[in-house]
Amino acid sequence: MNDVKNADLKRKAGEQLPLVFSHDAASGRDDLLISERLAAAVSIVDAWPAWPSPVVVLAGPVGSGKSHLAGIWRELSGAVDIHPELGSEAAIAAAAGPVLFEDADRLGFDDNALFHVINSVRENGTSLLMTSRLWPISWPVLLPDLRSRLKAATVVEIGEPDEALLSQVIVKLFADRQLYIDDKLVLYIVNRMERSLNAAQMIVERLDRLALSRGTKITRSLAAEVLNELGNSDLAD
Repeated sequence: MNDVKNADLKRKAGEQLPLVFSHDAASGRDDLLISERLAAAVSIVDAWPAWPSPVVVLAGPVGSGKSHLAGIWRELSGAVDIHPELGSEAAIAAAAGPVLFEDADRLGFDDNALFHVINSVRENGTSLLMTSRLWPISWPVLLPDLRSRLKAATVVEIGEPDEALLSQVIVKLFADRQLYIDDKLVLYIVNRMERSLNAAQMIVERLDRLALSRGTKITRSLAAEVLNELGNSDLAD
């Protein structure tokens, strides 16, 4: 019995990384994997500052790529991050140049503060990009004037990633880490994972760390183990 416990402790100790090896994830415009579901959102980012309206909302599920696109636009436009809430200087920032408000539906906002931001953008010829899981029509807006302003915004929807895109993303994430795995293994993972870019990133990171800690290659059995850990036990067999 003691031998079993000691072996188990050694195995767990062997999985602990003494060092965290960093890698540079490619996240710029040239590294963006464009699919049909992203085409409209990429086009609106690339079109700045010639937008159809000064306020644009990128709407899509968790892990759909909104933050990646928002980051690209921030770098392109020089936008400042804001959170329109009571006492903030978001409207002042909006008067000075482009502003970015991420996760609007999750972080929440003050109706009057966001209304003043939009007015400031319109009056000063600047731009506002917002990201959200939901369309603005579903936001809990009580101020009629703000509701009217949001109806005039350009909303671009990003759908869930399909198998082809997830495969490309996983290959890219491994390549960012100087790792290259078999296409069959990529397909195995894609067919069993949650359909989100966040899930892809978590799976690749965990596989890399686990393989490194054990001194092994990334295999199908290791992938199944990681999928199980991430709550996909019913799909990993």
